[in-house]
Amino acid sequence: MSRRTALPQPPPPPPPVELRSWPDREALLADRAVALGDLSRRLLGGGRLALFLTWLALLQLGWGMVGVLLTSLSSALSDPISMLVGLLVACLGLGVLVPAVWLTVRSVRRDRVVRERLVLWAALDRHGPTDARLRAPVLSVCWMLLSAVLCGFGLWLGFAVPAGTTREDGGYGLVAYGMGVALILWINGLIGLNKAVAHYRLAVRLTA
Repeated sequence: MSRRTALPQPPPPPPPVELRSWPDREALLADRAVALGDLSRRLLGGGRLALFLTWLALLQLGWGMVGVLLTSLSSALSDPISMLVGLLVACLGLGVLVPAVWLTVRSVRRDRVVRERLVLWAALDRHGPTDARLRAPVLSVCWMLLSAVLCGFGLWLGFAVPAGTTREDGGYGLVAYGMGVALILWINGLIGLNKAVAHYRLAVRLTA
């Protein structure tokens, strides 16, 4: 079995109207509940949150290694050894940063597919207990708070680093590194916040 087929796949979208063969509404609701539960966990579950934080840590690690080169640029003429070390570390950092960017983009695309399928399954019918569980209030709040903190800290860092950096601190290299850290935090915070808010709005609409 290949690695691709061994990975767990999200539930497929519901079949077209002309191909649906549920014997009764109870069978439809049972399949709908299973699909909604699985898709909801793939969006907001603890495992998904752990992956989100892992990709964020890899992005910061890779950019931090690139930052070694950026912060050594100001002393390149007086200390070429540090410049060479920074260049080597930056190359290693790119080896971490590029896959981390790809994994983050891939996760965003998978989340979009999962949410589209969740909307399709939710539109099949209404069922109070199932739809109420879809809200996942604890996980939704965790995603919202964590994402808001990332956005806020990234925004603050984006203003604080340029304002508080002098030539003696590392000059433009340190500013570029700090702005990169802020941008990574801000973008990932927006990704998480958008996902949490969109899921909560869908759950509220179902239970309204």
